[in-house]
Amino acid sequence: MRLGRDGPSHRFPAAEQCPFAFEPRKDQTLSSNDSHLIEVMTRREELFRGRFLHAFRDAVRLPDGSASDREYLVHPGAVMVIPFLPGEDGAVRLVLERQYRYPIGEVMVEFPAGKLDPGEDRLACARRELQEETGFVALEWARAGVIHPVISYSTEFIEIWFARGLTLGERRLDAGEFLDVFTATPQQLAIWCREGVVTDAKTVAGLLWVQQVLSGAWTLDWHAPDAAATP
Repeated sequence: MRLGRDGPSHRFPAAEQCPFAFEPRKDQTLSSNDSHLIEVMTRREELFRGRFLHAFRDAVRLPDGSASDREYLVHPGAVMVIPFLPGEDGAVRLVLERQYRYPIGEVMVEFPAGKLDPGEDRLACARRELQEETGFVALEWARAGVIHPVISYSTEFIEIWFARGLTLGERRLDAGEFLDVFTATPQQLAIWCREGVVTDAKTVAGLLWVQQVLSGAWTLDWHAPDAAATP
């Protein structure tokens, strides 16, 4: 590894020199021939059942036929909202939050987010969380995609939504929920991510989406949900 002007730079050998390199054929997707990677569950043991986390230990058969164990958490899934608010100069400002995260003992900067209730529609969850945590109601919404933040030990997924056309109302925080709401520019958020001020994985991933959308590289399909379907 060498350090360049913009940070670490890695030199990798060409694919033909790298025995572990994977080069799919043009007619082959990355997931069309993964039998040599798949693990098969042979036994499941429940370790813990909490209010929303469920822990298991599975015995699995590995691709070479040997056996191993996998311990993991089942999570109901969550949504994250990236709210676009026009600034005084017309540029986009981002609505962010600061809240204390007990497991790591730190106040974190994050986009608004929350876990799905059983059977809850994901857009409905996004609308609900945005209003509950920030007080904002959005006129238009666009689904970005899904991230899996802890693939080594959890089933958790986070669906990312963009929101714009914001109107400020009253927050409705859950009991026991305490957080600050503020705004920042995408450039400020990028600096905080680079300097390690923002380390929340979903928010760092959200910044990537913000940068690509604002540059025009990635497009979003905006729509206005049924106003009668209140969050």
